[in-house]
Amino acid sequence: MCKKNWDTRYKRTTTHIMKKAISKLGALLLLVSCQNEPQKEAQPVKKTAAQEELIKQYFNHFNQHQWDKMAAMYAETAEFKDPSLGQGVVKQTRAQIIEKYNELQEVFPDIKDEVVSIYPSGDQHVVVEFVSTGTAPDKSKFELPICTVFTIENGLITKDFTYYDNFEE
Repeated sequence: MCKKNWDTRYKRTTTHIMKKAISKLGALLLLVSCQNEPQKEAQPVKKTAAQEELIKQYFNHFNQHQWDKMAAMYAETAEFKDPSLGQGVVKQTRAQIIEKYNELQEVFPDIKDEVVSIYPSGDQHVVVEFVSTGTAPDKSKFELPICTVFTIENGLITKDFTYYDNFEE
């Protein structure tokens, strides 16, 4: 009888110990997998925040008409899609960017962009919705909703694809 009691208790104790060990092992695996997960996501979140800050700085330079500082945020030669430049993709140097915006400022001395929303998209893209406003020399005002898709590589804007309704009545 003693042997039977000992066998029963041994089986219960062994089963209990095994259940605890499996439970602890499961908890340990869960903990390890949870700790690895944020490291995978930390890099894109950090990169996205840096891209958003770059774009905010871009619009700050635009609104202060600091065309040289704004142009310095582009690669030496960047690709543009912009109805004001014609159809298709047009390559522009920093000097050409400065020239374009100096000419724009001559026509609309108070030109300003108000950012509506910034939408990070993947590792290299930021989509910005904004409204451009200004007053022409004849005192006529304009308000133009615009959407731009920026491609950012190595901290510089390499593509600036801008979309707006350029239909003239």
